[in-house]
Amino acid sequence: MAPRPLSVVVLGLSITSSWGNGHATTFRALLKGMRARGHDILFLERDKPWYADNRDLANPEFCRVALYDSVDELAGRHAAAVRDADLVIVGSYVPEGVAVGRWVQETAEGVTAFYDIDTPVTVARLERGDTEYLSPDLIPGFDLYLSFTGGPILDRLERDYGAQRARVLYCSVDADAYYPELGPARWDLGYLGTYSPDRQPTLERLLVAPARRWERGSFIVAGPQYPDDVDWPVNVERISHLPPAEHRRFYNAQRFTLNVTRADMIAAGWSPSVRLFEAAACGTPIVSDRWDGLDTLFAPGEEILIADDGDPGGEQVMRWLRDTPAARARAMGRAARRRVLAAHTGVRRAAELESYVQEVRAEPLSARAL
Repeated sequence: MAPRPLSVVVLGLSITSSWGNGHATTFRALLKGMRARGHDILFLERDKPWYADNRDLANPEFCRVALYDSVDELAGRHAAAVRDADLVIVGSYVPEGVAVGRWVQETAEGVTAFYDIDTPVTVARLERGDTEYLSPDLIPGFDLYLSFTGGPILDRLERDYGAQRARVLYCSVDADAYYPELGPARWDLGYLGTYSPDRQPTLERLLVAPARRWERGSFIVAGPQYPDDVDWPVNVERISHLPPAEHRRFYNAQRFTLNVTRADMIAAGWSPSVRLFEAAACGTPIVSDRWDGLDTLFAPGEEILIADDGDPGGEQVMRWLRDTPAARARAMGRAARRRVLAAHTGVRRAAELESYVQEVRAEPLSARAL
């Protein structure tokens, strides 16, 4: 049973637009799960042109949204909401995030949290002295450091940066929006993700190379910001942007789908993506690159296929696509879906967040860092 309903304020990169970012879908699943458990949520978003021009969920049913143009406007209009909230969450990559975080710590009287949806990237930036959205001195001032990444990095956040309570809060999936649908497969292998230079070599190895070797196969890559000079084979279809409302249909139209991980996330391990859980919820068999912690989320060979690093020509992936019996592929997809529904829905993640808040509240105020 959920605890007493919380009043929650979230200051995040974006919830209204999924264009070029994974934050929106992460927040949507989590906050919808929180609303289902009775909590009242206000999401505060910096009004930016690139999101204003590409809003695919301007008015969510599960939370209120307010846009602001500057930190001064934020403080002038929303100080009372932040002060009185039971829980205030500041997300990573929030514009002027250091100023926003400092204001929240000075204003909020309830539990404060930093939700890092980019933990390995954040740590790498801090090591370089880059304080675009978080500075080392702010970290101890949050009651919770909620990390998109689990594993050893949690201890490092506490040991090296003074985080009071570093707790994993993986992304999650909206089970009402992602599920299997009957219909013919249009593509043998697909991939959904914004272009990233560090991901592109893996995409080339695990999708583009098999497409070149298997001319009869059908492939697709969906996502924005890919350079015009990428040499796509003729059997690779391209979609520049796929809004979340079309993700379920996209995954269900693939025999297999590909998961590719950012270099910083691979180095840290324990960094599942939103796309990984979305595809699994649809029951689509997944081919993934390899990283530490993946086998704690899905059973290799039973719930997911993990590609070896030493296969530059994509021969292993091509064999899976051509030779895996349809019944085995379907069984793998069903097993992955069962795992996600049991452990990685927005409602499940909301319950985990509640437990972290209760952990903070259980401590006397004198025990909290000032």
